Amino acid sequence: MSPRTPSVSCVFVCHDGAGRLLLARRGAGARDEPGTWDTGAGALEYGETFEAAVTREVREEYATSPLAITLLGVRNVLRDDPPSHWVAVVFAVRVDPATVAIGEPHKFDRLGWYSRDALPEPLHSQLAPTLAMLPPHLE
Repeated sequence: MSPRTPSVSCVFVCHDGAGRLLLARRGAGARDEPGTWDTGAGALEYGETFEAAVTREVREEYATSPLAITLLGVRNVLRDDPPSHWVAVVFAVRVDPATVAIGEPHKFDRLGWYSRDALPEPLHSQLAPTLAMLPPHLE
């Protein structure tokens, strides 16, 4: 049974500042949609600022530290399959590509850098609306 209260997730689109986006392929141990490509995300913990949550999650998932964090906006995500509801606070995060690595191999099995017009397939169901929030100057 799904919870009756929406969770809050910090979603982050990592980029190199030169037009490339970092995506991770969800592995067999991912919570949902294994085999799809997605940005990073993680739950906001009690007492944590958005920036602290993004920094923690970028370090956990990509084994690197953010160079810049920019708030892009908020999405109310309602999904039927699997039934879920969360509030996504979406950020653009510039990182150094030379320092990026898979930090959670139980969740992700591959990383890649892509331009917005040449994304890998298949994409996670929530990737397109997330990328729609990313202004071209932040890529």
